[in-house]
Amino acid sequence: MQAQKHQAIEAPCAWSGAQMKGRSDWLRPFSAAELAEIDGALQSVKHSDKDLFDVEKADFPLPEFSSALADISRELESGRGMIMLRGLPLSYTPEDLQIVYWGIGTHLGTALSQNKTGELFGIVKDFQEPYVNTTRRGSKTNAGLQFHSDRCDIVGLLCVRKAKEGGASRIVSAAAIHNEILRRRPDLMDTYYENWVHSWQGEEPPGSGRTYLRPVFGFRDGYFTGMFSPAYTQFAQDFPEVPRHTEKQLAALELYGQLASELALDMQFEPGDIQLLNNHVIYHGRTSYIDFPEEDRKRLLLRLWLSTAERPLPQGYEEVFGAIERGQVRGGVPCREGWWRDVTQFRRNRTGIHAAKTAGKASVEA
Repeated sequence: MQAQKHQAIEAPCAWSGAQMKGRSDWLRPFSAAELAEIDGALQSVKHSDKDLFDVEKADFPLPEFSSALADISRELESGRGMIMLRGLPLSYTPEDLQIVYWGIGTHLGTALSQNKTGELFGIVKDFQEPYVNTTRRGSKTNAGLQFHSDRCDIVGLLCVRKAKEGGASRIVSAAAIHNEILRRRPDLMDTYYENWVHSWQGEEPPGSGRTYLRPVFGFRDGYFTGMFSPAYTQFAQDFPEVPRHTEKQLAALELYGQLASELALDMQFEPGDIQLLNNHVIYHGRTSYIDFPEEDRKRLLLRLWLSTAERPLPQGYEEVFGAIERGQVRGGVPCREGWWRDVTQFRRNRTGIHAAKTAGKASVEA
């Protein structure tokens, strides 16, 4: 990538949905040999009797598939920024499925806390509670979600069950949006590089107010980062101390939504699919959905947030990510009990939602 914000980004991650719809190389099935290796690694963990969150890469050996996972990591970082792995068997027990998914994740990065309770395994499911500012996330409802990015380098979503109707995954290239803004509204480009006020959504660190500042787009050392969650800046407008959005910011938000929908790739999750996205260059969202009435048939996805630290982050990301240099574990939402961000720190603290749980006890049916 080039590091000039007023130039078009020429990179594999600058794709459009129309281009990807005619291709299938972003969809990668597991081979029989890979599934056999995964199953062998699962048995190795079970024989070790390790707690789930103590399982590390060395505990989940994948002699051949690890090379493919390294290629997948490179595709996420310097390629299209997204891939779908297809065909993970769901004949596993819920406990074994967690071990398998967690084990694959250890070959891709370091797991991060996803909320202030220290949730390392995110449960994406409709809990039938309202989506309210600072108290509930949209992923815990059946509502459609705006295009956004998460507070990590890589987000992984494993589909366990799909909805009765709807719930399509939508992804879009942040680089493609950047390029289209440059083509259609270059007068707005600087607005995306200015600081925007975001709500912490009740997850502010000690000593911080309930908002923080961060730009939408940024460049550093040739790397483009386009991390953005519109809801967080829109929610911040509920606070009387926050300045109202300017006319240019309102126009920038409208254009962002318009371009995201125009350039998006829509896909249906199938049970056993694992979607992996680079949050620095890909936004994700979903359509609303209708669930089955039976509890054991309701839509269920398992989410991992991973730190890979392959790229340096722009200045201004320190407060949110904790670190911005290459090679440093960063991102995640600090757990209020112990203020740890990642699984390595969790192992030292043993606080938060998983503190009293051992391997296989953190049910995917939560």
